[in-house]
Amino acid sequence: MTPVWQHRSAVWVGRVVVLASVWSFLAIPLHIGAPILVKHVDMAFDFVGIPAGHTFFSAVYLAVVGSALLRGKRAALLWVLWVFEALWLLGLTAYIAFSTVRLSSPSGTEWLSDLDRTTVQDLEWAIIQWVVVAAIIVLLWKIRGAFPARLAPGTRRLAVGALVFGMLISIAVSITLTQIFPRTLSGQRQKIGWAIIAALGQSRSKLGGHEGHGWIGLSVGAISAASLVIAFWIFLRSVQRVRYLTQPEELEVRRLLLLHGERDSLGYFATRRDKAVVFSPDNDAAIAYRVVNGVSLASGDPLGDPVAWPAAIQRWLAEARRYGWSPAVLSASEEAAHAYVDAGLRALSMGDEAIIDVADFTLEGRTMRPVRQAVTRVQRAGYHAEVVRHGDLSPETLSQYVHLAERWRGARTERGFSMALGRLGDQADARCVMVIARDADGVVRGLLSFVPWGVRGVSLDLMRRDPESANGLMEFMVTSLIEASGDLGIHRISLNFAMFREIFSDAERVGAGPVLRFTNALLTGASRFWQLESLYQSNEKYLPRWSPRLMCYSRGASLAQVVLAAGTAEGFLPAPRPWTRVDTVETAERHAIMAADGRAFATAVREQENELLRPALPERKLTEQEQIRRAKLTELVAAGIDPYPVSVPRTETLERVRELYPNLPPDHHTDHLVSVTGRVLRMRNHGGLAFAQLQDGLTQLQVMFTAEACGDVPLEQWRRLVDIGDHVSVTGEVVTSRRGELSIAATSWVMAAKCLHPLPDKRKGFTDPEARVRQRHIDLVMNPDSLRMMQQRSAAVRAIRNGFETRGFIEVETPMLQAVHGGANARPFATHINAYDTELFLRIAPELFLKRLSVGGMGKIFELNRNFRNEGADATHNPEFTSVEAYQPYADYHVMRELTRELLIEAATAVFGKPVVRRADGEIDISGEWPVVTVHDAVGRAAGVDLDSNTPVEELREICAEHGVHTTFEMSAGELVLELYDELVEPNTTFPTFYTDFPLETSPLTRNHRTDPRLAERWDLVAFGAEIGTAYSELVDPVEQRRRLTEQSLKAAAGDPEAMSLDEDFLSALEYAMPPTGGLGIGVDRVMMMLTGQNIRSTLAFPFVRPTPRD
Repeated sequence: MTPVWQHRSAVWVGRVVVLASVWSFLAIPLHIGAPILVKHVDMAFDFVGIPAGHTFFSAVYLAVVGSALLRGKRAALLWVLWVFEALWLLGLTAYIAFSTVRLSSPSGTEWLSDLDRTTVQDLEWAIIQWVVVAAIIVLLWKIRGAFPARLAPGTRRLAVGALVFGMLISIAVSITLTQIFPRTLSGQRQKIGWAIIAALGQSRSKLGGHEGHGWIGLSVGAISAASLVIAFWIFLRSVQRVRYLTQPEELEVRRLLLLHGERDSLGYFATRRDKAVVFSPDNDAAIAYRVVNGVSLASGDPLGDPVAWPAAIQRWLAEARRYGWSPAVLSASEEAAHAYVDAGLRALSMGDEAIIDVADFTLEGRTMRPVRQAVTRVQRAGYHAEVVRHGDLSPETLSQYVHLAERWRGARTERGFSMALGRLGDQADARCVMVIARDADGVVRGLLSFVPWGVRGVSLDLMRRDPESANGLMEFMVTSLIEASGDLGIHRISLNFAMFREIFSDAERVGAGPVLRFTNALLTGASRFWQLESLYQSNEKYLPRWSPRLMCYSRGASLAQVVLAAGTAEGFLPAPRPWTRVDTVETAERHAIMAADGRAFATAVREQENELLRPALPERKLTEQEQIRRAKLTELVAAGIDPYPVSVPRTETLERVRELYPNLPPDHHTDHLVSVTGRVLRMRNHGGLAFAQLQDGLTQLQVMFTAEACGDVPLEQWRRLVDIGDHVSVTGEVVTSRRGELSIAATSWVMAAKCLHPLPDKRKGFTDPEARVRQRHIDLVMNPDSLRMMQQRSAAVRAIRNGFETRGFIEVETPMLQAVHGGANARPFATHINAYDTELFLRIAPELFLKRLSVGGMGKIFELNRNFRNEGADATHNPEFTSVEAYQPYADYHVMRELTRELLIEAATAVFGKPVVRRADGEIDISGEWPVVTVHDAVGRAAGVDLDSNTPVEELREICAEHGVHTTFEMSAGELVLELYDELVEPNTTFPTFYTDFPLETSPLTRNHRTDPRLAERWDLVAFGAEIGTAYSELVDPVEQRRRLTEQSLKAAAGDPEAMSLDEDFLSALEYAMPPTGGLGIGVDRVMMMLTGQNIRSTLAFPFVRPTPRD
């Protein structure tokens, strides 16, 4: 591999020669106006052996050589090495030798008298120059590996012919003009001689003191320069290596797209059959390209695994260097551009690609009004759309659509290279998607075709519409595709590419600068010819996500050359005639090959897609025990035993068997044959006798197997195929063992469900708290207390529901998804409804909707359901929880307090059979009256001071400071009291206690206290350090309620995430008059905590736990 320093040196060699060419152009006028400057610059180029002259001939000559050097042409390097440097070194050597002889013996050098006088300084300067040129020759020879490009076959003969022909024309013109305008020349010998010299670029030379017109020299010099340009261009032109994608290569490209195609929306266009492809050494990445005017033009990102991109890029660059092509890339993503830049290319922004994320798209909103109106207009005209895969269309139908597309295109040039497939209707493109729009009469009026973008996206390939179709048809077809995306599994849609989008977009902003506005004006003018601005505007109306696309090109390449090649490839510029004809023939031949073998190739493509698009089953790593159990599963199937039958024999439950035979003597037979089911918890063998312990719910029962009772084969199968954890059905007689244990003497057994994982060791237990909540199914099997808790919770919920129903309450349901979060001060979970592009919230409380039902006259109502608060999970909180809220007209918080006490006593009785709660140290009777204490009295007792609603805020701050309660200067007196209550009272309360009359500012939905307007008629029920429920005398004054909720909304606007928003629907309903009402809310999870003494995680079947990271 050629070292990097050699490549960099090679680029600088080309740049210096190109610089000499530029100087030769500039020196033509400068040698008259600034001769001293020209002299010094000429000396600088002479110093490194570059013949920079003052003629068009010299300038063009050096430009051709420099361009060839930048393209890595070995012939150009050898030309510079031998013609520029070696000949110059030879001349310097001769000069140094002659000068040395003359300076050493001036008297004996009469034969050198014609030479200019040479000084010692001239000799020293020549020696230095000789060393520099020699070093340059050594350098050029060293870096010859950086010039791998060879000449195209036959270029030498063609170049010589072109040069001779051009020079003959130049000489003929020069002689003719000199004959007509001789100036001071006389005689044919002088005229012809000077004419030939002028044609060779030396028009300033004199013959016998005579010379011709300077303008003749300039004219014929231009002809000679053009001849030289053409000859050198032919001599040094790149190899036009015509190679197209073969079928095996295309299959390999399609494989990479199926495996890694999600990254680039333009990836499928790499299957264009006028492109060639270069693969990485391991075939994990590839680059598709096409050679256009000496430029190896790739498009989009490299295909395949990004890890293999660098290797593919290096292979592509090596091929470009080998053939003398300038590498360039169109429409690369930012990720790919980084890879190309790392490989030595430069990147330049081209524009942006419009991408629609289907999940986020909506026609709602003011900004989408133009699109919505266009779609509505087309729909009213009777148009309808069909969205199908190409593979779902018959060949005849697809052929008709291809014909329509060609007809609607007319004589316009087919454009597209990086973002167009160019083969509509090909059998291999069955996964492409087509949108067909028909008018009211069923006539096809428009077509859109999209190529696959990985598995979940599509990218626009073709847009065609009947010129007579309705205005807005394209918007209608795009939105039709979006509507059908769900059925097709499409998540992303790539639309058109908008060049210079940022300029158009930024120019529309306030404060756009004059340079930006001027650039925008130029691009707007160019849009009349190349649809620059119209493409941006046609995409922007869909509010897409813009993805930047960049152009990458070689550091040694001409950007103009790359742009011309890109314009030619994309169809914006005409291709040179000779090469157009060759490409057309080649393309026609390839299409003929594909048509002949198209069906077989399409079949191969579909087989590959079926193989790679079918999700591979992940390989699970099984433990030894799991492998053994799966082997037994296979053995069961082989033995004709269904491991998961639809039903099994069951005549009694284990619990019922124990109820029927509670006290049988040892070794007793009942002659009662039963079939029972259960999970095997323990197994043991004693010779010809096998025992197992079955569990069903909270009941366990022993089963016994003997060869006499059930036979040798069933017993052997039981021992070999049954594991702990399996569900089985056992049929046999109810008996007692010799030790008196109630058992089933099995006569047969059936597998009910095979367990594929071993259960935890029964002796060690399943005690890890985190594992118990993450694997609740195992916890319920191994820990009877967990199963008992679930049963107790069910009993408590049933008792609460029955308690309300027996008291005449109606159960209702209100929305879980709410447009405005309200009903409590808490942070909500936010979500988004795509259909209406609206933010929604999981409810934090159903209160406001229940009150609207009360306004409507539903009477006594309750709702027992789930609520959600975006808070942490701990021993007393879960983000998702169950609560019951109830409202009773013409009641107050006193009535609701008594109702709550009665309901919880009934729940305790339903759970334990008596009105008690259980703690680790015993039971606590809750059947009597429960304490009722005002908040101020409770806080005063806890703080050891006297408090009431008149206590000043300064004194409350001091009390907070004494007890280490955190406060802020913004807190009011009521908020300080609540902080003290939360820190000192609630955590230290054990027996169920009602704390009443909270400060008014802490209860925005509560009526003012009837005797003290600074308080609210509210109570909180607290037991064993946790709040169980709350109740209000509800605020039904709509004017006051609006004022309070407005204050809450201002807090929310100021950044308080727990403040309620203003619910206009609720306030409007309240203005229709709500009767005096008492309302209560009870946390069902907290009730279970109070009754059982367990934390909230134990009372829930599935409490929230942090998700386990997955690889």
